[in-house]
Amino acid sequence: MILLELISAVLSMITMTTLLLFMFFIIFLASMGKSIGVRRMYVDLLVKVFEYGRQNIETIRKQQYAHLDISDHNTSQKNNPTNSPSIEKEVILKGDTEKAQSNGDAFKMGNSVISRVESLILVPDVDNTRSKDREPNNEDDKYSLEFNLSNCLDYVKSGMEAIIEDEVTSRFEAEELKNWNLLTRTNRHYEFISWRLTIIWVIGFFIRYVVLMPCRVFICFIGVLWLTLCTALVGCLPDGSTKRWMVKMVLIQCFGVLSSALSSVVNYHNIENRPLNGICVANHTSPIDVLMLMCDNCYSLIGQRHGGFLGVLQRALARASPHIWFERAEAKDRMAVAKRLKEHVSDPNNPPILIFPEGTCINNTSVMQFKKGSFEVGGVIYPVAIKYDARFGDAFWNSSRYSMMQYLYMMMTSWAIVCDVWYLPSMTRNEHESAIDFANRVKSVIAKQGGLVDLVWDGQLKRMKPKKEWKEKQQEEFSKKLKGE
Repeated sequence: MILLELISAVLSMITMTTLLLFMFFIIFLASMGKSIGVRRMYVDLLVKVFEYGRQNIETIRKQQYAHLDISDHNTSQKNNPTNSPSIEKEVILKGDTEKAQSNGDAFKMGNSVISRVESLILVPDVDNTRSKDREPNNEDDKYSLEFNLSNCLDYVKSGMEAIIEDEVTSRFEAEELKNWNLLTRTNRHYEFISWRLTIIWVIGFFIRYVVLMPCRVFICFIGVLWLTLCTALVGCLPDGSTKRWMVKMVLIQCFGVLSSALSSVVNYHNIENRPLNGICVANHTSPIDVLMLMCDNCYSLIGQRHGGFLGVLQRALARASPHIWFERAEAKDRMAVAKRLKEHVSDPNNPPILIFPEGTCINNTSVMQFKKGSFEVGGVIYPVAIKYDARFGDAFWNSSRYSMMQYLYMMMTSWAIVCDVWYLPSMTRNEHESAIDFANRVKSVIAKQGGLVDLVWDGQLKRMKPKKEWKEKQQEEFSKKLKGE
């Protein structure tokens, strides 16, 4: 008995030692910016598992629908022998098969349950461009603007579409998957549909919560401590080229360690367009966006001042390099931010400053209105498009629903964080081009490259009601229709 306990203790010690050595090896490789390809092999294996799950679900559903067809056929034969088998099951089965296809390009047009006809109403018209487009140019157009009761139907139709599924609020919810990724947070009651899927789900649950999560928490803890220590030491150096080089190396190294805590796999495209200075703008999904970009380049950051875990990181970063933190509710603070931003961009020795012009997190299916402030500063703008693969983990942070610690918990119990980052060619503001037009031009380029829907709505609708002038503009247009103007 004593011998068995001794052997068990020795095996436990060996296992723990091996696990610790393996984690320190991962941390060392991440700090050196190296990888042996384990995470990419792991992601490739997950794709095969998801595909097997999809095929298994399709097979079970075909059997279920076949059984229902036989039952309906027998019932119809009894009631009316001349009836043919119901076609409804075939339609349903075809729809389920299409939904079960891989994500691919399905997300490029966003989630939608209704087919919208392009309309010019119920859309914010900031620059009165839509009103100018709708001015009558000939007698036929004037005749079409005469009052007709059917004119109200466009508004009724758009209102019903908005009730069923509007373009805005759906962007503040988690992206809907076409395939089940074996996570209960995207549960479609498939884990018990067959014994094979049940076994795979149980194994996956054990791996995520018993193996991956403790390792990720440990690596994250070490990474935060290392970041805090390194930035404090580098911050003591005198300003100059040596300090700037040290800051860049330290930040890339530290964020590489933190990225390994999420099993992240990042594919960087067009690195020849990587920003060197000026302003870098990107679409915004979560604070992880900074992590993905800082693993490849050094940036100064601008954003809202936070407390808690994010506050620790913000204070650590501020010790080593110039960053701009502000309070969103204070108007005076916003004016000071604009001034500091101009000063930062005017110094060519400063690293590029990373800005998310949307001002809030969107679920990575679309790009919403860019605030014009960063486009009024002048200088070169470097657009960056970020697209996450939601099959492995939903990177979107719904800050109105989850705290930062809850969000981190979900990230560390996901399969992985997989994303593509595209560095786009630099852009400058054209002569006689307004800041709003320039912002929209940059936004459209990012949306096109990332396969995202380009929306004109303000992302702050996540927290506040539509602006009063938008409502008044719609009322004014409708009154003109009624008057036949």
